[in-house]
Amino acid sequence: MNSATNDQFFKSKVLGHPSALFVLFFTEMWERFSYYGMRAILVLFLVSALGLGGWDWPRSTALALYGTYTAFVYLTPILGGRIADKYIGSRMAVIIGAILMTLGHAAMATEDIATAVFGLEPSSFLRSFLYVGLGLLILGNGFFKPNMTSMISKMYEGHPEKKDGAYTIFYMGVNSGAFLGILLVGYVGEMTGWGYGFGLAGIFMFLGMLQFNFAKGIFGDLGDAPTKEEKKQQKEIAKGDASELQPFTTLDSILIALAAILGVSWIINDPYSKITGYTFFNFKVGSWDGANIVIVLALFLFIFILISRVLRYKKIVRNRMFAIMIFAFFVIFFWGSFEQAGGSMTIFAKDYTQRVLTGNTALIFNIINIIITVVPIAIITWVLFLLFKQTFGKYALSNIFLGISFAIIWFIVLWMISNNLNTKSYEIQYDTVETTTTNAKTGEQKLTYNTITENTSISDIDKIVIQTLSIRTADDLNNGTSIYIFDTDKRGTYKYITEDKLNKITDKIKATVIRKIDNEIEVPASWFGILNSLFIIVFAPLFSKIWESKFNPSASVKYGIALILLGLGFLALAYGSSTIPQGAKTASVSMVWLIIAYFLHTMGELSMAPVSLS
Repeated sequence: MNSATNDQFFKSKVLGHPSALFVLFFTEMWERFSYYGMRAILVLFLVSALGLGGWDWPRSTALALYGTYTAFVYLTPILGGRIADKYIGSRMAVIIGAILMTLGHAAMATEDIATAVFGLEPSSFLRSFLYVGLGLLILGNGFFKPNMTSMISKMYEGHPEKKDGAYTIFYMGVNSGAFLGILLVGYVGEMTGWGYGFGLAGIFMFLGMLQFNFAKGIFGDLGDAPTKEEKKQQKEIAKGDASELQPFTTLDSILIALAAILGVSWIINDPYSKITGYTFFNFKVGSWDGANIVIVLALFLFIFILISRVLRYKKIVRNRMFAIMIFAFFVIFFWGSFEQAGGSMTIFAKDYTQRVLTGNTALIFNIINIIITVVPIAIITWVLFLLFKQTFGKYALSNIFLGISFAIIWFIVLWMISNNLNTKSYEIQYDTVETTTTNAKTGEQKLTYNTITENTSISDIDKIVIQTLSIRTADDLNNGTSIYIFDTDKRGTYKYITEDKLNKITDKIKATVIRKIDNEIEVPASWFGILNSLFIIVFAPLFSKIWESKFNPSASVKYGIALILLGLGFLALAYGSSTIPQGAKTASVSMVWLIIAYFLHTMGELSMAPVSLS
């Protein structure tokens, strides 16, 4: 596509850029909404108690599944990009990817919706839909992800002076979607049910696909499948560059296939072995188990292939490749650590962070939360109206679906704000049985207090001790009202049971309301995930100015800064959690440490990402 052809895109402009860019902007925004929204609640869902709709998995199992999912999300775009380039084109790949991801989110919501709405009993069959859903999301991401940016690149051929601005706008779409997805899907999932959160992610992926599909005319032939002539030209170019490109030998292909099979098998085996108790690699060599041997062998083959191929190139090319390899090596550690945001850092927020705010602190949080929610959505809605003015006449149906998306967003936001403002806290009392346990080694005696559930048998000699705690609900409760609570993790984390869930939970604990507590809220565990996107939106323009100034450091220095900031973020968490006893399942670390960690990690990302992209 030449620059003369590309000029057609600049005839209809929004904020100085083609309207087509903003169609991609909103499509990518809804895809990131669905991806990050689902990611925000996946691990929380897996480790939550059965009575709260979760699967009550051990943390290690949940993190293993999350890790495998993330690994394939990064791998499949290699195949999706190749299929699009050679056979179906970028535009069709985006639509296929969006459809697959919509089906994936729907599959993940199936179990919760089936049990909550249709009254079906949980079963292994219904649980299997989660795995099917994750598989569809992985495949859909492979088709979708690499082809959005390639369309932007082709759209701006002949207009290099505007390309940086285009990618900045697109990057804002990515982070706006991530921000809204984590905020809203996380809130809906934690407050109303995990299935509703997964379903909400799917709805917005579907609406994003519809607005993209019905605006496809705006792209002209951009993203079309390659013609026979174009395929022929690609083959001729490849033949002409064959001597420079160093084609793969038969041995190369065999070793690559073997390394890939071993690596993929190991990635799948990690969660599979924890979930089922079986392993693909049921053997040992000395003290090494089969899984460790397989991954070491796969890494050895990969490094051998990589180095042997690089050494075949001319010196100047070889040196450049080694430079890229060094950068890539450090990128592995950066993003591997950074992705803990969806895994271990989510668990830290859930189980080890003090998320209950009271008094003026609660009021300030509510005000800040309203501002950081409403202001970005208002700005994006303004951009939506600018796009409407340019494209509604030609692409009315696309704009209608986009408008529906924003109507739903505003409805959920207003509901969330209202729910937060109307949620009340109550101090309650419940009975426990006091028992004395003796340490077999030291002889030390310790008092423990066991909650009395509907299934607990009480004898006349049991000593009953009244305990107090606070619970939060939007229900209006009066002093003296009898209610039921539930120990969500068998470690003393209690939740109020609403009337619609009374019959679905066993081991209920009867309690009595003794007083209402003003100005107390609990921050959702998923809320902390929005901080990365929020900090990017706020600080990206500042970093952009720094990189354009005389203070712009070299690429290697930026990599170093990024890794240092990442390390400082985890150091802040380590310092904040230093008082937690080893092996503790819960704690109450100040949320300030988690906020500092996200801030430092984001500053590291802003240092690393421009270098990686360029």
